[in-house]
Amino acid sequence: MRTISEALMVPLATSGNLTDCVVEAARTDPGRVSIRRKDATGRWVDVTAKQFLDEVTGLAKGLVAAGVKPGDRVGLMSRTRYEWTLTDVAIWFAGAVTVPVYETSSAEQLAWILEDSAAVACIVETTAHAGTVSSVRARLPQLRDVWTIDSGSLEDLHAAGRDVLDSELEERRRAVRPSDVATIIYTSGTTGRPKGCVLHHSHFLDLARNADAAIAEITQAPGATTLLFLPLAHVFARFIQALCLTGRITMGHTADIKDLVSDLETYRPTFILAVPRVFQKVYNGAEQKAAAAGPLKAKIFAAAAATAIAHSQARDTGGPGPVLVAKHALFDRLVYSKLRARLGGRVTHAVSGGGPLGERLSHFFRGAGLIVLEGYGLTETAAPLAVGRPDRIKIGTVGPPLPGVDVAIAEDGEILVRGLNVFAGYLNNPEATAEVFRDGWFTTGDLGEIDADGYLRITGRKKEIIITAAGKNVAPAPLEDHLRAHPLISQAVVVGDDRPYVACLLSLDPEMLPVWGANNGKPGLDVATARQDPEVLAELQRAVDAANATVSRAESIRRFGVLTDDLTEANGMLTPSLKVKRGTVMAAHVDEVEALYS
Repeated sequence: MRTISEALMVPLATSGNLTDCVVEAARTDPGRVSIRRKDATGRWVDVTAKQFLDEVTGLAKGLVAAGVKPGDRVGLMSRTRYEWTLTDVAIWFAGAVTVPVYETSSAEQLAWILEDSAAVACIVETTAHAGTVSSVRARLPQLRDVWTIDSGSLEDLHAAGRDVLDSELEERRRAVRPSDVATIIYTSGTTGRPKGCVLHHSHFLDLARNADAAIAEITQAPGATTLLFLPLAHVFARFIQALCLTGRITMGHTADIKDLVSDLETYRPTFILAVPRVFQKVYNGAEQKAAAAGPLKAKIFAAAAATAIAHSQARDTGGPGPVLVAKHALFDRLVYSKLRARLGGRVTHAVSGGGPLGERLSHFFRGAGLIVLEGYGLTETAAPLAVGRPDRIKIGTVGPPLPGVDVAIAEDGEILVRGLNVFAGYLNNPEATAEVFRDGWFTTGDLGEIDADGYLRITGRKKEIIITAAGKNVAPAPLEDHLRAHPLISQAVVVGDDRPYVACLLSLDPEMLPVWGANNGKPGLDVATARQDPEVLAELQRAVDAANATVSRAESIRRFGVLTDDLTEANGMLTPSLKVKRGTVMAAHVDEVEALYS
């Protein structure tokens, strides 16, 4: 069993908790901008460290006045907005535990999370969310209060807490130790009921401090700032929030993904975090926009993309030559600078997590002036356990472990981890907890390998390995990731368990389809027409052929089918972190799968 580890860069916390960074920031640098929030007119407004502390303590006092006790669980159901961070920190100040709920959760999911966590209160964003809570209230006898952000409940709580003494709140806050529970995050797992991952203050505090030291070139750069747009109910965004709080990095929030492009242009972050699909959409959108502008612009973009990739690859093999440098400079003026401007003009780095980005896309963005650091982690590891460093990048890997984290590869290829970020266990589920620990190591369920330089590469998901009728083991993820890179393809699900060959279900991207259609003489192209259109099917076949070129013949896709609907979170086919619920898809599309083998 090969093991790699990184030594601590910052000692582990022996006292204090996540609230200390908010108090210290206000005490030592009260005028520093901690957060920028959008006002009613859409303008970004600065919130100083002192202002943020005042708002947090006011809300925390309201929670105390409402009867929230130390250790109580409080649900939080909202989009990614300023009030999410405000409420999260206020819950910690009151000595309580935050239980995030995705704002897209069904009534059944919400009921399970609030019931299993024994939440005594729940803060929701909208009246619709409040209605969802009301619909399952009979199942939640322990739930006393529901407060709605959009109905002014936070202001009401602030007013109700005015008689709570500063000393009482401070006593509660200071009583919280690193080993106390900070949050219970329910996995958005692709199978079964979500399990509550118990995470302590130390998990986020120690990991954030050490990550801050490991990627200081990004986080400690003058004026470092980021825009959060992934769901804060997800551990990835939640970790970045902790990183911003502990590292004194200014953050902003985008609640609606439709506003992301305009928010990036006006907020102007220096680094961002996203899932691979976001980066793929940025690339595909730029490519199709160039195609829509005519053959010349399309040719320029294709040449610029090839140059960016070549320039990035050359940086790993001795550096680009003079001709490539000159071409790169030309395309920087024509293409890359405009792409960076769409991201606000100041972004130099990005962190990608939640799945593999793909080497071609990584090289393109680095060549275009945006270094994307791939990371890897799980809810059970408080998000990242490994991430590339600005000065230690190996494209195609997720980098070395973060300081204080040990990674090993078991005999069967499974990735094992132990260290400062590994969770305490699943709430109310000792059996499931015991199943995922082996001799002190957390078993991730993912497959990987460690190269000679100590970099981790993810190769697949253990439970998703397909075994064909001929006994061939096939990892579907690499094929699916390659297919999803095509502009026409939204999702891909490779099948073939106990079948004579590998096949695939594809769903079309409803946003890119009409753009592709307009660029290919098919204006108004819709999914119903496209899935039977010979030219579309030929284009999809080319995408399948390209994916097949990366694997052996026995692993290659022999047939594919196009679904009538996209796979989305809304129809239950994707998790909130946009992972395919493979079992759900297979159950819903039995006939389509059978047709691939008829």
